[in-house]
Amino acid sequence: MPYRPPLVPHEYFVADPPELPVRERGEEGLSAVTRAEVVAADGAGVTLKAFTGAEETLVVQVGAAGEGVIRVRLAQDADARTRSSRAIALVGPGAHPATLEGLDGGSGPLVVDAGAVRAEITLAPFHLRFTDAAGGLLTEQDPGHTDISGRLRTLPFGRSLAAGPVAYHESLVAAPDEAFAGFGESFTPLDKRGQRPLMWNFDAFGAESQRAYKNVPFYLSSRGYGLLVDSGLPTEFDVCQSTHSTVQIIVPDDLIDYYVIAGPTPSEVLDRFDLLTCRPALPPKWAFGTWISSGFFVDTQERVLDRAKKIRERGIPCDVLHLDTYWQTEGHWSDLRWDPDRFPDPDAMLAELDGMGFKVCLWMNPYVSHLSPLFAEATDYFLKNQEGEVYVADCWHGSYPACAFVDLTNPEAVAWFQGLLRPLLQQGVQVFKTDFAEGVPHDARAHNGMSGLELHNVYSLLFNDAVAEVTREVHGHTLVWARSSFLGGQRHSAQWSGDIATSYAAMGSTIRGGLSHGLSGIPFWSHDAGGFTGTPSDDLYVRWAQFGALSPLVRFHGTTSREPWEFPAVEEEVRAAIRLRYSLMPYLYSAAVESARTGAPMMRALCVDHPDDPVAWRADLEYLLGRDLLVAPMTSPTGERQVYLPQGDWVDWWSGETLTGGRYVTVVKPLDQIPLFVRHGALIPTAEPGDTVGDHPEITVVSFGDGDGRTTIHDTDGETTVTRTGGVLTSTGPKRVSFRR
Repeated sequence: MPYRPPLVPHEYFVADPPELPVRERGEEGLSAVTRAEVVAADGAGVTLKAFTGAEETLVVQVGAAGEGVIRVRLAQDADARTRSSRAIALVGPGAHPATLEGLDGGSGPLVVDAGAVRAEITLAPFHLRFTDAAGGLLTEQDPGHTDISGRLRTLPFGRSLAAGPVAYHESLVAAPDEAFAGFGESFTPLDKRGQRPLMWNFDAFGAESQRAYKNVPFYLSSRGYGLLVDSGLPTEFDVCQSTHSTVQIIVPDDLIDYYVIAGPTPSEVLDRFDLLTCRPALPPKWAFGTWISSGFFVDTQERVLDRAKKIRERGIPCDVLHLDTYWQTEGHWSDLRWDPDRFPDPDAMLAELDGMGFKVCLWMNPYVSHLSPLFAEATDYFLKNQEGEVYVADCWHGSYPACAFVDLTNPEAVAWFQGLLRPLLQQGVQVFKTDFAEGVPHDARAHNGMSGLELHNVYSLLFNDAVAEVTREVHGHTLVWARSSFLGGQRHSAQWSGDIATSYAAMGSTIRGGLSHGLSGIPFWSHDAGGFTGTPSDDLYVRWAQFGALSPLVRFHGTTSREPWEFPAVEEEVRAAIRLRYSLMPYLYSAAVESARTGAPMMRALCVDHPDDPVAWRADLEYLLGRDLLVAPMTSPTGERQVYLPQGDWVDWWSGETLTGGRYVTVVKPLDQIPLFVRHGALIPTAEPGDTVGDHPEITVVSFGDGDGRTTIHDTDGETTVTRTGGVLTSTGPKRVSFRR
């Protein structure tokens, strides 16, 4: 019998990316830069005329794009821009003077010096080498080795042709011990070496694979630099998978435009990354409180009010009630209108909830069902297919009628869409959960002439921008609770990990996704505590609630209820986890303010603070929350796990035991305790937990150890500085501070 491979489950997506054309057998169609000559130089860099092995002439530009940032461009002409820029600018490089060396034609390389990073250019044969200020190698172009048969093992700096340009590409040498992190919210192991991230926003279907809702064409290297590609198209990074010694970058765009960003620490790289893109938006303080959802089932006005009363009666701290799909009429989830039967008086409900201290979040998305009354009203405002008709597609994988896509490249469509949201905000709704937006098909056509391929990734930015803009107009903040995002998405201050499975394994994948996203410039991130699909066991619900309580933001949401009283055997443990979060709110909010100012994540992979520790680039089931708390969520039902403690001494939050770092330790914790450690010598500001986040005029600073130390407490009333000198603690600022050891 012929061999029959086993059936492999595969999720098909309405917006899967198209396959790139393939060159004919052999090397025909490769246009690799072989040599170059200087045609212009100015205070920022050089422009080179590049000659290729395919007898083409291209343009290479190498220059400074900021202190510690080198920009490299290869294109047909000097004015080429990424095709996604027709909808939105992803990167905004600043003018920065560069020091140029070697223009006199001497024997040495041409050097473009941007301070903390330098580019050394050899013209013939062409070669780029990137160093730090002291000349230490960061990375360099792979010379394009061939195998024994003479075939290239890596893609050269150049482009590939098959009936026209297909993609530009670059290959950079990777050191044998080099680790790579970032690429957005990737649910795979933190060190991406051996992986092949594709920058294409998918519905992640369980959030346990390389499929990601939020892709960012950027990575951090353990060698002390970062690399950012400016393109909204499906850029692919072969991170030492095809060839262990090389990172290959394939950009199916009109050019390759990338930035080498100096560190040497991840925090310094992310700081410079923000200067190229944008600073993170700080959410309102109430957003750091607990969000409790209706869950994915029928809701009513009576049930919402009953939920709010139970939360207060049971002493569960909570600031936000989220109403998911069923605030609308079943089958009419595109209409953005209250179900008049289940919610007869939403104005009264919102006013009552406000009086109880609750903000309200509503679910929505940018798709409109072809059965919605809005469909006929707005046919001019939707993406079109190749025939010029409204593009209708199965965005919901068969669970909801086929939908059209609001064309957010059309200013009139944006105004129409915001007009649907504005009355809800004026009514008292504070924030929207911006769901979906990964579904633009590659063959769609937009108002501004873009194809779906060009629009697909940046559509999520346009969607969140539109919702954030009308929210700011009404409420003065730009908070959205977003599922999909792309490069520069840190301006949308809350993102969550999407539809994750309900299992310990999925919780582990979720931690990895949060750490990768934090190393991609996104500090304010969350997930569905308890998992999304299905009902968690009591122990998993508690362990995930503890992880959520010690995440940057926390929301309880799933296909079934995540209300603590629906898990009576463990309700007290969940309430205790939430109260721990609220007691740590002065610490958490201070860490959030710092993240917004610097770009360093709140939920920090260990490599952020310990970049010289090789283990810190691979320990991806634990993290630092802020600078001083080490959180290791319990990812096993046994209540036992291995925790890596970085160099230094660490104090067990629960027992007070001091442990020496630089090693793994076995941790066993009962169900009511999450493995939590404090950096020895830290000053942790705390407050008495209340029903809501509120302001805390009185702070208790807990001192973990002796020696000199200092911390700054950030709040809406200003900054309070606490200092420990010679064992004596003092404070200056608006807060009333007491001390405890």
